[in-house]
Amino acid sequence: MPPALDPARGRVHKPLMGQDEPDQSLSFEDALKRLEEIVQRLESGEESLENAISLYAEGDRLRALCEARLASAQARIEKLTLGADGRPAGTVPFDAE
Repeated sequence: MPPALDPARGRVHKPLMGQDEPDQSLSFEDALKRLEEIVQRLESGEESLENAISLYAEGDRLRALCEARLASAQARIEKLTLGADGRPAGTVPFDAE
């Protein structure tokens, strides 16, 4: 599917990887940056309805990607436990709640 032309701005909107999924090799930071760009464009109110819908869908996929990356990172984090003497005694899984 060819990229959608944004008639209001005369430029082409290019989703990350077609219309289906964001690039899974995209770093968390790059995905978040792109998501912030999308939010800014949508908040400006200058996008055509069709382009706004496309941007929203891309943003939703990026949000899910970022959420999954954060959950994965959280699962790998361990917190140190301290013994009665105040010295590190081991680790337990991190619980953000």
